[in-house]
Amino acid sequence: MSFAPVLHSEWLKIRTLRSLVAGLGAVVLVTAAFSALAGLDNSGDTDFDPMFSAFFGVNFGQIAAITFGAQAMSSEFRGGALRVSLAAVPRRGRWFAAKVTAIGAPALAVGLLSGCVSLAAGRTVLGDRADGMSWGEGLRGAVGCGIYLALMALFAAGLAALLRSGVATLSILIPFLLLVSFVVGDMSGNAADFLPDRAGQVVLHENWDGTLGPWTGLAVTAVWTSAALLAGARGIRRRDA
Repeated sequence: MSFAPVLHSEWLKIRTLRSLVAGLGAVVLVTAAFSALAGLDNSGDTDFDPMFSAFFGVNFGQIAAITFGAQAMSSEFRGGALRVSLAAVPRRGRWFAAKVTAIGAPALAVGLLSGCVSLAAGRTVLGDRADGMSWGEGLRGAVGCGIYLALMALFAAGLAALLRSGVATLSILIPFLLLVSFVVGDMSGNAADFLPDRAGQVVLHENWDGTLGPWTGLAVTAVWTSAALLAGARGIRRRDA
């Protein structure tokens, strides 16, 4: 079977599962809602970054993105679904590539939509405080938001393929993103800039004093994602369905 029909079948699985479709919708809603709420903060912080404020909701939207990626992949490990998939597509590498594409493409589209909605909502709520952010910077943030959320969804998918469990994947990633990354960041200095979430979110800042730039930060996140996907693909190839 060629790649196109395999991709089509994997896309149908995602499109027909309500929980996955709802997960994609949650990425947009959560990201935009928390970005708008962040814009309401009028505390007058001297380090105020209007661009990051407009995209602040990504901190929470990424939870919905990794949940989508983990669930989309881990659904294959319930009820013998993977055996059926591999019976139809014996070439495991081709199947895994199709699965990853079917997860990454909608995650990217939804991520870009989230970035645009968050930018519009953030600029509206910030009002005059957004004057320091140019439209070029806003566009960079919106595109970077889409790429970052897609990479995090794929990162979770790779880990889910390796661990064969969506619950285990989320049990690792959610505490890491919400707690560990901040604690390590406060204690390790510039070394924390190379963590997948902190590196990728540099693109959402107007100014950043760390080691990485906007696109090099996303490249670091892409390396983490590639490593997770390679590990997941190896697990699929070497272990029984």
